[in-house]
Amino acid sequence: MTHPLIPQVLDLATPVAASLGLELIGAVFHTNQSPPVLRVDIRNLSADTGLDDCEQMSRALESALDEVGLIPDAYVLEVSSPGVPGVLSTDREFTSFKGFPVVVTASEPYAGQREWSGQLIRRDETAVHVSVKGRAIAIPRNLVTRVQLTEQP
Repeated sequence: MTHPLIPQVLDLATPVAASLGLELIGAVFHTNQSPPVLRVDIRNLSADTGLDDCEQMSRALESALDEVGLIPDAYVLEVSSPGVPGVLSTDREFTSFKGFPVVVTASEPYAGQREWSGQLIRRDETAVHVSVKGRAIAIPRNLVTRVQLTEQP
């Protein structure tokens, strides 16, 4: 269950992240720890998310949280990157994970199947391109519902 303060934290943190060129991914408030830990995940929109991004967001968000007094008691603020995404969605992710093993799922059968496992070639305006056993397949983008990174090709 989401902590009741999380929607307010998200409302406060989203413009702070945007002002730094970052995207707010989510937040969790772990109240079962002493002191409680507020964890905020961010992503850099133009480069790999680094320690500098986390430090800048931490300083800016801590200041904003203190200013409004949203969390009155002592707490620890952790700002981090969510790491490697499981499901690819942004153009940047498709570029970064070119050549990685993926499973592509379609909303309806295409070329006799709804799921393909192979190496990601690319995504363009019309299709998701995957190499399956050395054969390039272009699955129409309007049919693709999910592109998931996998452990095996």
